[in-house]
Amino acid sequence: MSTKNTVIWSLILIAVAVVAGLAFWNQLPNSMASHWNVNDQADGYMSKFWGVLMMPLITLGMLALFLVIPNLDPLKANIAQFRREFNLFIAFIVAFLLYAHGLTLAWNLGYQNFKMGAAMLSPLGVLFILIGWMLRKVKRNWFVGIRTPWTLSSDSVWDKTHQLGSTLFMLAGGLALLGSFIGGAFAFWLLIVPLIVFVIGLVVYSYILYRAETRS
Repeated sequence: MSTKNTVIWSLILIAVAVVAGLAFWNQLPNSMASHWNVNDQADGYMSKFWGVLMMPLITLGMLALFLVIPNLDPLKANIAQFRREFNLFIAFIVAFLLYAHGLTLAWNLGYQNFKMGAAMLSPLGVLFILIGWMLRKVKRNWFVGIRTPWTLSSDSVWDKTHQLGSTLFMLAGGLALLGSFIGGAFAFWLLIVPLIVFVIGLVVYSYILYRAETRS
């Protein structure tokens, strides 16, 4: 996907999200549920104004960030090597955030015959699998990927860490998909605990690789 097409489709999705919120404005409660706990119970609320506009604004801000920051990277030539994969990632992030926004609108409109956790875990699993796939393509840079002092100091350490990271993030995605069928608090911990272990493990792994490389 080209950067131009990514921007166009992202802006269209954001515009649709804003229009949908405004179209249902009179049917939405003044205090909108905006957060759900691991038992799928609403436990956080915000005003209708922010309930309708906050997520589209956050998505727009993230889109701008994703587009601007890579151009500031001293290693931006490396980002150009996986730009197609990065653009796909941007498009999916935008779609994911606005999907969550759509679920929030639906719930607040009274369509509550679904479990928020299960509804979020499936696309989240796909997102982690996509991240894992992208990590195989990512070249060393300062903004995208597994950035530790040791991966940023060595192409070899970067590549090996991202190969392992790719597998682990795809595994995390598989656990999220599994959790979408299980539901409840267990599904949440089934994703979060391994993910924390994976991230810490990748940091340690990159250090071990760098130490081995500098000793040889």
